[in-house]
Amino acid sequence: AVAAKDRVKEREKVQAPTERKRKESDGAKNGQLPASTEGSRRATINEQSTTVDVPPQSVVDDDFLVGRNSHMKYELRDTPGLVPICFYGVQHYLSILGSLILIPLVLVPAMGGTYEDTANVVSTVLFVSGMTTLLHTFFGSRLPLIQGPSFVYLAPALAIVNSTEFLELNGNNFKHIMKRLQGAIIIASAFQAFLGYTGLMRILLRLINPVVVAPTIAAVGLSFYSYGFPRVGSCIEIGVVQILLVITFSLYLRKISILGHRVFLIYAVPLGLLITWALAFFLTEAGVYSYKGCDPNIPTSNVVSDHCRNHVSRVRSCRVDTSHALRVSPWFRFPYPLQWGVPVFQWKMVLVMCFVSVIASVDSVGSYHASSLFVASRPPTLGVVSRGIGLEGITSILAGLWGTGSGSTTLTENVHTIAVTKMGSRRAVELGACIMIILSLIGKVGGFIASIPEVIVAALLCFMWAMLTALGLSNLRYSEAGSSRNVIIVGLSLFLALSIPAYFQQYGVSPSSNSSVPSYFLPYVVASHGPIRTALGW
Repeated sequence: AVAAKDRVKEREKVQAPTERKRKESDGAKNGQLPASTEGSRRATINEQSTTVDVPPQSVVDDDFLVGRNSHMKYELRDTPGLVPICFYGVQHYLSILGSLILIPLVLVPAMGGTYEDTANVVSTVLFVSGMTTLLHTFFGSRLPLIQGPSFVYLAPALAIVNSTEFLELNGNNFKHIMKRLQGAIIIASAFQAFLGYTGLMRILLRLINPVVVAPTIAAVGLSFYSYGFPRVGSCIEIGVVQILLVITFSLYLRKISILGHRVFLIYAVPLGLLITWALAFFLTEAGVYSYKGCDPNIPTSNVVSDHCRNHVSRVRSCRVDTSHALRVSPWFRFPYPLQWGVPVFQWKMVLVMCFVSVIASVDSVGSYHASSLFVASRPPTLGVVSRGIGLEGITSILAGLWGTGSGSTTLTENVHTIAVTKMGSRRAVELGACIMIILSLIGKVGGFIASIPEVIVAALLCFMWAMLTALGLSNLRYSEAGSSRNVIIVGLSLFLALSIPAYFQQYGVSPSSNSSVPSYFLPYVVASHGPIRTALGW
């Protein structure tokens, strides 16, 4: 890098007389270069510079990279003091709290898991997120990005969970289903690692343009429409307050700074969650959801009184004391591989997850690109992309072995936090990952998170899935959005993404026979069956 800069300086000295004549002939004022010439020369110098595609031992190249990023408050290799680095490390994780914890809160109950199972999976997600983030900052893209579960995996996972073979089981099906979900994630992640390390992902990226990415990501967010507001409506005075608070913090209070930090913009989701949870607690303690002779802990099937039967859904959705996750959680628990049993491999599930892993990889490449522009002032090289996707495959294998119910991908919200806080330090993200690992060992932390009322979870997911849909469509700005060809592709893709699952509703098990499945999960039940029955089971 130093030699390259010396060569550039020598070339500038040799070309100085010629450039002075060109400046005068171009009519530039005060001997300044025109904007086009200045920009082209700056681009030439940038092309000779190095980027984040360097091994950990290459200190000189990494230092030269960081020296150019004066717009960042803390740059890639900066190490703030102990207090600031702890604060910013925790800040990164708080800003992506919704993506980190909401998936197990939806998936585990759908699998028939108990409160204790939900708390254990939440702790496992925190542990795996911390571990995979450390691996990614050292051996992956080496960008300050957090790894965690992705919503891209959720819809296929729900379709697997609600397939025919699992619906016919009785009792706690959690471990039985989780082992098969683990097997599918492990094989699909190995396929993802193969794409990354062999360089095949580069070929796929040439074929996948924004017109393909936009409707694909948007369809993932739209596919959860049946779960969102129907669950919010079960306790609308709490669910709507949650949605309005997050919208207010994100849109109308975003520019308010407290001690130099845009608190409402960065912590919109956790702040909204805490305020709404406190509101639900006060309403519960005030007796708003207490009905004479009705016990919220009695199963619905055992409720005899018609008066209580009419209020049982509202009581369980609105009250904050119906979950026993915090009480049954141990103080200390170490998540370990194969804690739910030996994974089971089924080709149908593996095939579905392989497609999902490709979509997750494309989403991660977008995060690499955006974060690299912030911390390195240029897009990532192909080497960074291949190394990052390859390691994401390895870390997703670890997620499958530990049993998180989802693969491990780069969380897009983390890029938003970097842009707002100007915090590009790898050390802050690494310390935050270590803190998450420590918290995951405290079982009560997972129990506390698992105690979040379901209506609040649904309200947060309404916002998160809406943002996922909008972020997917925002990729169209990199294409000719007004082209009739692109309009047809995007419109048809979004429409068929919702219409084709509706077509499958007339096949397989009828919704009326799935009495154990909530109505908002029925689209995922019928989507797991096909119009043709064969010996292969679909």
